[in-house]
Amino acid sequence: MLIGLSAVAGLLAAFLILTGEMLEGDTLVFDRTVLLALRSAADPNQPAGPWWVERMARDLTALGSVTVLSLASLAAFGGFALMRRWAAAALLLLSAGGGLAMSSALKHLIGRARPDLVPHGDVVLTASFPSGHAMLSAVVGLTLGALVAQSVGDRRLKLYIMAVAVLLSLMIGASRVYLGVHWPTDVLAGWSVGAAWAALCWMLVEALRRRGAACG
Repeated sequence: MLIGLSAVAGLLAAFLILTGEMLEGDTLVFDRTVLLALRSAADPNQPAGPWWVERMARDLTALGSVTVLSLASLAAFGGFALMRRWAAAALLLLSAGGGLAMSSALKHLIGRARPDLVPHGDVVLTASFPSGHAMLSAVVGLTLGALVAQSVGDRRLKLYIMAVAVLLSLMIGASRVYLGVHWPTDVLAGWSVGAAWAALCWMLVEALRRRGAACG
């Protein structure tokens, strides 16, 4: 529990530092440099690399959409309910639902404008900070990864499952910057607060489960 709380505190501190630096304009040079580094040197309006890299980025970014993550969460919730794994179902509902609400609230509160250096490679309807795709993919991916890893006994398999969850979240977040719809610090902030929320929800449900077991 102490290690978990320390991790949550560190992730939240990173998010608050990023937010403060961004609001003061201190991240602008970094954001612009990274964003332009991912564009063609001959034509900044075009993403760097061959045409299929942009296609892959669009496919990856779709995996972090509210629609896809909601469907995945609902499907997993139904599976846990059928198995009568109520703690897992509650954790998933709390983590995904709370993450979505938090993402919307933070975007509305901070209200950062989307990047204007390059054309957007995807439709955008909300504010930029933090990245909802990065945040929610971290929340849902880490929660589901931890729940699945918990059900297997092989430690190597546990590590593999969590590594896949983390890698997928990283790829989804990176695709948002590559497509020019987010500043890099939007994505870093999304990863930080998303991972912190997933860990906090996990610790809360685990504490309640242990307390119930002790009382029983």
